[in-house]
Amino acid sequence: MPLQADPTVKFALKDFAIKRVLFKHLATPSPFNTYRSKGLPPGPICTPQEATLDAVLNAPQTEYIYFVASPAFDGTHDFSTNYEDHMKLAKQYQEALNQRFGKIQDSTKK
Repeated sequence: MPLQADPTVKFALKDFAIKRVLFKHLATPSPFNTYRSKGLPPGPICTPQEATLDAVLNAPQTEYIYFVASPAFDGTHDFSTNYEDHMKLAKQYQEALNQRFGKIQDSTKK
């Protein structure tokens, strides 16, 4: 399945200043764009710190398969085990973005 991770789109565009990934960004042709390419990117999109690697290697077992940034904008994420719950959390985050930065009109919106 496609991972659909926004950071891979920023990496593909080489534009880490993007605050909101829009539908037009998702069309970027790149093997690093996980909206267009299934599975993992062909290489790393960053160099993690040692503490990050340790956290991954010692991560707890969960049933989570989806995550979205928290609408609290505190650097945390909300996790879910199914697509329906994920879409509810994603909508909450999008609404928080709209409140904070204003609603963005994306002409390529599906």
